[in-house]
This record gives sequence, structure tokens and C-alpha cells, in this order.
Amino acid sequence: MKDNFFVTLVRQESKTLFKLKHSERLWHIPLMAMLATGIPLLTGWYFDNLQAGLLACLAGLVILYLPSNIPTPQRMVTMLVCSFGFMLSFAVGITFSFNLYLSAVAFGIFTTAVHWLTLYFNTRPPGSFFFIMVASMSSNMPFELATIPTRLGYVVMGTMFACTLALIYSIIVGKKYNSTKRIQLIKPVPIKEQLDYLIRAVIVGSFMFIALMVGNLLKFDNPYWIPISCAAIMQGISLYHVWQRALQRITGTFIGLALCWILISISDSPLYFCICIMFLQFVIEMFISRNYAVAVIFITALTVLLAEAANPIITTPNILIKTRFIDIVIGSLIGGVGGWFLHHEYLRNQTRDRLRTTRLQLLKQSRKKRIKQTK
Repeated sequence: MKDNFFVTLVRQESKTLFKLKHSERLWHIPLMAMLATGIPLLTGWYFDNLQAGLLACLAGLVILYLPSNIPTPQRMVTMLVCSFGFMLSFAVGITFSFNLYLSAVAFGIFTTAVHWLTLYFNTRPPGSFFFIMVASMSSNMPFELATIPTRLGYVVMGTMFACTLALIYSIIVGKKYNSTKRIQLIKPVPIKEQLDYLIRAVIVGSFMFIALMVGNLLKFDNPYWIPISCAAIMQGISLYHVWQRALQRITGTFIGLALCWILISISDSPLYFCICIMFLQFVIEMFISRNYAVAVIFITALTVLLAEAANPIITTPNILIKTRFIDIVIGSLIGGVGGWFLHHEYLRNQTRDRLRTTRLQLLKQSRKKRIKQTK
């Protein structure tokens, strides 16, 4: 009976693996994402500083947090706050990159804080993912104290360009899709939900710490791929969705690495890589809301190019693809386990109830002390 259920489940998932869903997402968003990442990248190539262009390109991903249905002033406030988050993510990651263990601890604590904030303010997808991605990548960059301000400056310029692009879009096109009703950005959150958010954030932060620490202990080249894959899996909205994403990510990754191997084998020209990154970014944003597995094919190729375009290993595609596949599979498996803890209702409810009980006891004790002091 169990075997029949398993076979039925596999058949069902295989049918829906690459099935495209209907999406109401505006085509403007993929175009904006391509411009926000592509123009800084081409600028870096033009001035023969591809590494700077890649950092600004990575920061340009903040455009993905641009809301589409709120008034322009609120929209720009959201963009500025997210831009500051990108800068902080990069700064935290690169500041602690001088020590593998301290870097993993700082990364876990920072991820916990970021995930809690995105839950508290009900941030739209992609939520905390790109903040985690930026912090993860910067935490594995070579630590050179003298170059930190310069590299952070490239990130700042990338976010500034994305915000400028968002403002132009909002004035010319985006105002047609504005909601006439002013939306309250900060809403009061009940204590019960606050505790639930805290528990979720601690679980995510703990598994991000574990993922990066595993990569560091195994001495992988660029181990940030493990926490990035782990974070992508744990973005699932339910336990079933988490494991579905794990299956989709591993399958999509396998095909995506094959695509990446083909792209790298064609040419090693920096301009060629820039054009590939722009094209892949556009395609990803077209497919991300329609089918995650299809999007992962292009996400895998994009992230490999973003991270390795200025790395000499890009000229040896066989070694690069093999290494990245192992990293992503390990990260996906860790993310699957983390998703089980994240969406286990009984464990979360028990932890939340204990935290509430402890909080009430502490309040009672503090009141008793105040009463004694007044007497």
C-alpha cells in the first residue's frame, strides 16, 4: 500500500515538475531586473573592472523587492530600506570573513535577525532570500581590510542605480498600477505571532549557520553555495512545498548545470558572460512565478556565472560544474531537514507555549520585586 502511494506521488510530481502555471506578474519586472543587473555589469566590463561590475550587478537584485501596487512614495521607501539591507548584508558578511568559525556564527545571527524582520513586516517574496544570498557570498570573499570600503562602495552604487531605475519606472509606468488606497506598512503584531516569528527566524538562522559551517569544515571552494541552496529550499510555505522545492531544485540544478557547462564551453569572453547573465536574469523572472523547477534551471546557470565570471576556474567547466552540483545537493538536503523543523506545528507550538509561560513568569517576578521595593 505504501509502495503504491509512493509510486503515485512520484508520478504526480513528475507530471507537475515542469508544468507552467498562470501568472499575473507584469512583464515590466523581468525587464527591470535585467536592466538593474545588466547595466552595472556592462559598465564594469567597459572599464575593465568586471569584479566591480559583478558586485554592483549583485546589488542590483534589490529591484526584485519593488512593490507594484502601492503609491510611489511608499514604493521608494521600501526600495531604500531594502537597499540598506543589501548594504548591511554585504558589510556583515565581509567584515567577519577573516575567520571561518566566527563568520558562520555571525552569518547565523544575522540571518535570524533578517528573517524575523521580513516576517514581522510581512515582506513580499522573495522575502529574506536575497539578503541571505548577499551575506553568504560576501562571507566567503577574501578578507582584505583595505579593500572593504571600495567593495562596499560598488554595492552602494548598484543599489543606487536600482533605486533610480525604480523611481523612473514608478513615475512613467508604475503609477498606472498604483493602489488608490494608502497601505499601512507597519501593522501591530500580536504577541502570539511575534513568538512564532521568532521561532521561525531562529530555526532558519540555525540551519544557515549549520549549512555554512558544513561547507567551511569540508573546506569546499566557495561554500556559500550550500547556505544559498538551503535558504532557497526553506522558503517553501509548507512542509510539502519544502520537499517539493528540494526535488525541483535538485532536478532543475542538474539540468541548469548542464546548461551552464554549455554556455561556459562556448566562449570565455567577459562580454559574452555579461550578455548571458542579462538574458538569464530576464528568463528567470519570467518563469519564477510560473514554475520553480524551470526557473531553477536558469537560476543555477546565472548564479554560477555571477559568482565565477571573474574567477580563473571558469575556464575549467568540468571541475566547476562538478563542485557546484555537490554543494547544491548538500544544501538542498540540509534545507529539506530545516524545512521539516520549520513547518512542524507541534514543535513550534510547544516552543511558543514555553516561551509565553517563561515570559509571564518573568513579568510576575519583576512585579513582585517592584511591590517589595515600594513597601
